[in-house]
Amino acid sequence: MDQNVRFQPLISSIQKVALFETKAKLYLIGSNNKETRFRVLEIDRRAPELSIYENPNELEKGDIRKFVQSRTFTRSISAYGVLGFVKFLEGYYLILVTKRTRCAFIGKHIIYTIKDTAMIRVNEVSSKQMHPLEQRYVKMFNNVDLNSNFYFSYSYDLTHSLQYNLATPKFVGTRCDIVRDEPLVWQNRTGEKTTYAFRGVSRERFVWNAFLLKSMCDIVHKDWMLEIIHGFISQSSISIFGRQVYVCLIARRSTRYAGTRFLKRGANFHGDVANEVETEQIVLDGNRKCSFTQLRGSVPSHWSQDVSKMVPKPQIAIDLSDPYGETAGKHYQRLMFHYGAPVIILNLVKTREKRRHESLLSEEMQSTVCYLNQFLPPQQRIRYIDFDMARKSRGTGNVMEKLAKIAETVIQQTGLFYLDDERSQKQTGIVRVNCVDCLDRTNTAQFAIGKCVLAHQLYDLGFLKERKLEFESDCITMLENLYEDHGDTLALQYGGSQLVHRIKTYRKTAVWASQGNDIMQTLSRYYSNTFSDTEKQHSINLFLGYYTPSKAEVNKTLHIWDLETDFYIHNARFDEITQISSTPLTQWVSPFVMNGLPAAVSDENRVVKELIKIHSSDAEIIDYYSNFHYDYMLTSFEEHIDYQLSHLSRNLVPAFRSHFSPFEPIRRLESAGLKNPSLTGQSSTGSTNSSSSDRSDDESESDEEDKSNRNTAPSSSNNSSRAEDPVTLSSMFPMTNDIYGFEIRMPKKADMLKYEKYAEINRICSPFGGPAWPSSPHQYNRQAAMSESGGLSIQNNEIIVAHGPTELGVQNDVPIPTVSEESIAIYEKYCRLKDSIMEGYRCDPKILEYVSMFA
Repeated sequence: MDQNVRFQPLISSIQKVALFETKAKLYLIGSNNKETRFRVLEIDRRAPELSIYENPNELEKGDIRKFVQSRTFTRSISAYGVLGFVKFLEGYYLILVTKRTRCAFIGKHIIYTIKDTAMIRVNEVSSKQMHPLEQRYVKMFNNVDLNSNFYFSYSYDLTHSLQYNLATPKFVGTRCDIVRDEPLVWQNRTGEKTTYAFRGVSRERFVWNAFLLKSMCDIVHKDWMLEIIHGFISQSSISIFGRQVYVCLIARRSTRYAGTRFLKRGANFHGDVANEVETEQIVLDGNRKCSFTQLRGSVPSHWSQDVSKMVPKPQIAIDLSDPYGETAGKHYQRLMFHYGAPVIILNLVKTREKRRHESLLSEEMQSTVCYLNQFLPPQQRIRYIDFDMARKSRGTGNVMEKLAKIAETVIQQTGLFYLDDERSQKQTGIVRVNCVDCLDRTNTAQFAIGKCVLAHQLYDLGFLKERKLEFESDCITMLENLYEDHGDTLALQYGGSQLVHRIKTYRKTAVWASQGNDIMQTLSRYYSNTFSDTEKQHSINLFLGYYTPSKAEVNKTLHIWDLETDFYIHNARFDEITQISSTPLTQWVSPFVMNGLPAAVSDENRVVKELIKIHSSDAEIIDYYSNFHYDYMLTSFEEHIDYQLSHLSRNLVPAFRSHFSPFEPIRRLESAGLKNPSLTGQSSTGSTNSSSSDRSDDESESDEEDKSNRNTAPSSSNNSSRAEDPVTLSSMFPMTNDIYGFEIRMPKKADMLKYEKYAEINRICSPFGGPAWPSSPHQYNRQAAMSESGGLSIQNNEIIVAHGPTELGVQNDVPIPTVSEESIAIYEKYCRLKDSIMEGYRCDPKILEYVSMFA
């Protein structure tokens, strides 16, 4: 790649939208952020189908002003983008983004989250009565809450990883064939720097409004197509001695075979697995960028759980035998195409049980991987790692220590993406983490990998001497909070509740209330899975376009809620799939993908829609800074990313500390690292009775590793050593010197006598002779003690303490301060001001009553 050739993504020219409505027409006026370029869409409301006309020319502000003034509108709505159109039974609806909030930034690209949307009926309501099922479909569609966990950007492609977005374009046009066509070669022999602007091709797997945008394709300008992703995006920062380093976590939830926890298991015949989420960890330091991508998803085979019985853990069943691993082969080939090799599988499902439950999936997965690896060269084979995380956490073994070793092995094999002005390296391969539900155990394992990755990223950036980060440091506390929010958000999306077993549970540092919290989350998840998951699954199928209602089907009473199963919805072209293919089953990876390994074929053969040569680096279509930053406009705090960053980390900073490095572990309350006692005498970290799949009803047999752990001393790591300490009074109530840096001592006798003298002033100077002290035979008689020492009296405007039989080593004369007449006059004038200020003003009677009290 020639260093003189640069590529910049195009900035969308439609970032603000105004909707003007009449009885016959809908007018959409879109503009850029500066409101210097305008486009107009005209929608006919009286047409039976969707009729859109776009003015092919860009208009100026004066033309738009004349256009608006020449018409009379019934209402107008301001928005920030068009999400698309949807039709049920009675015409189309337009969906607009009406509120947004900045949630992160990558370089100069700003990422927004949707906070509110509007649904406008497009087609005019006819005189006849509306179909009775129309509103039911509208309500079902709105069950997918667009106001939470949906994200978009006007200039950054959120559907791809940072490594892909910074790759060099090799093909132009969506109809190109990357297998047969020749790629572009970029060489600038003149030595001058050349800049190209491009419009990328989104990865449709992660575009959640792709079905809504279909009716706009090939009709309107591409800038109208605002694509959104669903999942989780959050950003925080590390202050390394005043220098800010930003950490961004992006989770993209797949639209293929998407659904709820129990209703979507395994994979379909296209190799799309349930609950698939791509998680990317990005670290930014100016022009230097690092990223690492990992994946979570269900076991890629045909299995399910019987949800007809109301039990916490339905029985797992293998629905269809796949002796040649065709479904898994399609899944792993797609991973190799997009991420390269090796594909590393971290399976957290139980392997040994007295009553077979989860172990069915482990056996199925392991046998499939062994079979598929026969047809791959040794260097490209799938790596399979089995770790029974639930059984390991039940014993004395250190789960996080084991996961750290696995994470180090993973990074050594895949590497990570790094780019600066001098060097670059790429991530080749992917780690795929799964348990049964891809919720609790999976999120903890992904955090352990992310913790190890962050150490490598900071080392590459030059902030660490060695690739190691300690728990309880500000840096890891920040990362743990990110992954906790990441896990909670994804668990709510397809599990119905937040995480049951959290990162602290497996670290064995959970607070005492964690057991009660686990029970509540388990009940919430059980209720959601039993009563609301079916309706949620129907809403997802309707939103993503897997089911499209029509009047013909409605007349036959074939509604989505009447279907016995959605098997054929998610396994389209089932007849074609079951036909015998000419490609041998042993060639489950295509030669084109195999020849590109270990690099990711999609990164090396990037396809873009458009490519434009830019003659000036200040061109508006690529000038990110002037598009989003205005030094002459007032904005709210909520619009600034820095205002929202690292709020969780700031709350956890201790009140006293002796060092300011974010990488050094901070000794907080020692009791925070102890096992959590409960009323039953059982630790909350060992709470195994929740309905999560992390625990089974029957105890599994321990292996040799667990026996050796019980017979040997506990690990020397901070977590395990603190977890075994006994609960003592000193650990429950530590000294103030350990926390705040000073020690509380009893006051000296001389200090107490001095305090008594000052306190006695109130009694002597009080006009009522001082406060009435309660009479008690056991109360300390302060007046008697003072009389023994001579008493206290006022002489010549001074407080005199008469000397008693013993000489006191303190100053006895305490002068009373005098107030000058001039100061008294100023004070009296100030007191009289209230009467003059209140004159002529009408006030609330309560205020006047309060003023009169001090008159």
